[in-house]
Amino acid sequence: MRQKLTLVTLGVRDLQKSISFFEDGLGWKRSSGSQDGVAFFQLNGMVLSLFDRKELAADANVPEEGSGFPAFSLALNAKDRAEVDSVLEQAAQAGAVIVKPAEEVFWGGYSGYFRDPEGFLFEVAHNPFWELDENDNIILP
Repeated sequence: MRQKLTLVTLGVRDLQKSISFFEDGLGWKRSSGSQDGVAFFQLNGMVLSLFDRKELAADANVPEEGSGFPAFSLALNAKDRAEVDSVLEQAAQAGAVIVKPAEEVFWGGYSGYFRDPEGFLFEVAHNPFWELDENDNIILP
């Protein structure tokens, strides 16, 4: 397998509310390739997909209901600390819950977390040890 991810699909209970959060709240643009029952957002080399939770579980042939912490988060690496604060504020105004306000963190950066209306965790972080290229892609050392 190539060392690459191209699509992240979130199984959501309320598709329209989730679409509204990303479009109206965060200002993201939905792809014209979206269809009834699925929304796609182009993310600079990746795609975020919003899909009905029950349908996603059925497609993967797994039970819909899980429990506990899902053990993953999605993240945006910000250009600086001010962008971290700005994104967290925008997310809160859009209906997200700030679960960890931005702060200096043990690894030497600055980050905070929000939970979107469906409960998915998003970290917003500035990592002074990682460079971003002209397309805001991370350049690992």
